[in-house]
Amino acid sequence: MENQLAKSTEERTFQYQDSLPSLPVPSLDESLKKYLDAVKPFANEEEYKQAEEIVRKFKNGIGEKLQQKLLERAKGKRNWLEEWWLNVAYLDVRIPSQLNVNFGGPAAHIEHYWPPKEGTQLERGSIILWHNLNYWQLLKMEKVPVHKIGNIPLDMNQFRMLFSTCKVPGITRDSIINYFRTESEGHTPSHIAVLCRGRIFVFDVMHEGCMMTPPELLRQLTYIQKKCHSEPDGPGVAVLTTEERTRWAEAREYLISLDPKNLTILEKIQSSLLVFSLDDASPQVTPEDYSEVTAMVLTGDPTVRWGDKSYNFLSFSNGLFGCNCDHAPYDAMVIVEICHYVDQKIFENEGRWKGSEKVRDILLPEELVFTVDHKVLDDIGRAKEQYLKQASDLQIVAYAFKSFGKMHTKKKKLHPDAFIQLGLQLAYYRLHGCPGSCYETATTRAYYHGRTETVRSCTLEAVEWCRAMEDPSASLRKRQQKMLQAFAKHGKMMKECSSGKGFDRHLLGLFLIAREEGLPPPELYTDPLFYRSGGGGNFVLSTSLLGYKRVHGVVVPMIHHGYGFFYNIRDDRFVVACTAWRSCAETDAEKLVRTVFQCFHDMMQLMNAAQL
Repeated sequence: MENQLAKSTEERTFQYQDSLPSLPVPSLDESLKKYLDAVKPFANEEEYKQAEEIVRKFKNGIGEKLQQKLLERAKGKRNWLEEWWLNVAYLDVRIPSQLNVNFGGPAAHIEHYWPPKEGTQLERGSIILWHNLNYWQLLKMEKVPVHKIGNIPLDMNQFRMLFSTCKVPGITRDSIINYFRTESEGHTPSHIAVLCRGRIFVFDVMHEGCMMTPPELLRQLTYIQKKCHSEPDGPGVAVLTTEERTRWAEAREYLISLDPKNLTILEKIQSSLLVFSLDDASPQVTPEDYSEVTAMVLTGDPTVRWGDKSYNFLSFSNGLFGCNCDHAPYDAMVIVEICHYVDQKIFENEGRWKGSEKVRDILLPEELVFTVDHKVLDDIGRAKEQYLKQASDLQIVAYAFKSFGKMHTKKKKLHPDAFIQLGLQLAYYRLHGCPGSCYETATTRAYYHGRTETVRSCTLEAVEWCRAMEDPSASLRKRQQKMLQAFAKHGKMMKECSSGKGFDRHLLGLFLIAREEGLPPPELYTDPLFYRSGGGGNFVLSTSLLGYKRVHGVVVPMIHHGYGFFYNIRDDRFVVACTAWRSCAETDAEKLVRTVFQCFHDMMQLMNAAQL
């Protein structure tokens, strides 16, 4: 990938967008069969019979009518789900989104040239910012290679949302504004916003048609930091982005009514390429333990993050870096891609800038000063209080499992992603004594504007294997057979979900058709089993594979008594980040991760013993 990025490629990043297939509507019969299969682990015999009857009535009654209406909708749209998903999953959500929706993660440069070191924040920051801006240039010129599975191109639309994109709060529904344009499309913003100690600055990264160099970026960042460190802190208007969405919308309207200049400032921030955060914190980190820096990325100083920006690039006082991103405009693979690109560039250049030290005569950064009054300051104070209260309730652990990784699991003919998912299922079963409903992300980017589908990793096969592992009378052979059956089922589901044959988004579509028609929710959606199995966004385990690169990240749990569980797979290790709410007595992220690691050992021992 790196070599491809360095060269000009004949293919353009967005060239296949018009030829991608439309998102298909799955068969109603198939989706309902898969739904029944998915609820089995959570039902007793009587509940399952009742679910079968509810499904039968749905299929032969209202379900068929809703399916026909959904097929009609799909005829007029290349992606029947896109607008619905954006609204239901993100823009209609009223809870504070910075903590509850955003994802974030620390950079992994500490594993090579950039261990934590005080006094390096700005010098490293200018180099890493420069690499980020180079990626922006590649994207503008459509030189970021098209992602493919084999020869099949994947949708690249989400990459448009990485730069110059911002969510704007609304009273009942938010919106997304995207200012990014490719070179062939016309003018695109070229300024960044820098947040430091409650103050906001902007400067253009282009000068006389050329991008600034790291020494020039360093001059700008040094000017901002010196100014902020020698003068009083700013009011921290950015804190308002952490608020409950309707309250933030009202506070924003009030801010604009105070002074029209405030709207100009908001638009400057919204259209900026990214927000560069100068954070005073110095979180601890080692290649084995990313917990503190991961926590800081997700729950750190709200005065230096604009929670609605698609890309907050975070720089810490001790030369560590990370990002915090709004989830609405894109999924994690976009940020994983740029983080990997930047990490590779830093590695290739040994963490240094090897070009000219010359600094041109460039305009100094401009400070954006909001007009505020007591009401705005009170709003900021309240927002900060609720943010810090919720942030302190979040438990975050991020550890590396270094006993083995992808190479060893593949040698045993086990898919590493399924290996981690089944290890998690066994750990949850051991800790909680019951199956854990689980959401794993599958990508549907083989289709036009495709985003994600749900793989429900808690299958009947996985649960039967967990029971065998906990049954002292079960033979090694039986345990291994059950485990291989669970692996096979997981692989089959992942393949189906990625090819538009999942059922969760389909059931959501049918539900939304009913709602648009003014119909009451069909019984299928009010059955307690629907929620207990994870339906309606009620999964106890919210999980995602971040890929096979040196890129980490995490989100909060989907529900209060659940866990967030993100991981990356490397040749020699698995790196896992897990979240839970401290106020929930049932969950403990530390305990879950330690148990998962033990389960990895047990699974490998099982494979070794079975081969003797």
